[in-house]
Amino acid sequence: MAAALAATLGLATASWAVAVWQMHGMDMGTATRLGSFASFIAVWVVMMAAMMLPGAAPAVLRRAQVSGGMRAVPLFTGSYLAVWALVGAAVYALDRPHGPVAAGLVVIAAGLYELTPLKRHFRRRCRVSVRSGFGFGLCCVGSSIGLMAMLLALGVMSVTWMSVTAILVLGQKLLPPKAAIDVPLALAIMGLGVWIILVPSSVPGLTPPM
Repeated sequence: MAAALAATLGLATASWAVAVWQMHGMDMGTATRLGSFASFIAVWVVMMAAMMLPGAAPAVLRRAQVSGGMRAVPLFTGSYLAVWALVGAAVYALDRPHGPVAAGLVVIAAGLYELTPLKRHFRRRCRVSVRSGFGFGLCCVGSSIGLMAMLLALGVMSVTWMSVTAILVLGQKLLPPKAAIDVPLALAIMGLGVWIILVPSSVPGLTPPM
């Protein structure tokens, strides 16, 4: 099982290095454009491997334990990332230019989602055994969709916001829900959304560089 863990975390580490290299010079805040579909999806899948695989490591280990060791890891991991690739295709189709007000509203909505029963349901599902990487991916999308919407609103090619989002996603996958942590986090996200609307220039990466 150590090999499965090492392979998963090794792929995540390599993906971080590639993602940072790919995203260099691409962050234009809310003015970021996604470019061609092929170039965007290539960057997106690497981003998702970097951000999501560390939190998926326990699920990968469980699947390896019950399904024949390392042989199960590539299929589970590949189908998991395929779900996030589909999310990327939806992001590309729905992306529209937006300003600070729209970004702030999306961030507020993301904070509100953190408090919903649907969020808690999918977060619990991310911590139990799931038969396939595809099914696990769907649960993780449901759990992380608010945080990912926040990333997209603030700057999808921002390494800073990518890192913040990845830390939050990882914590929520590894730790059980706890109101003493989750409620203040949700309120902080909503407060960030309000602050973005009122003082957009104070938020790094929100406005395009001069």
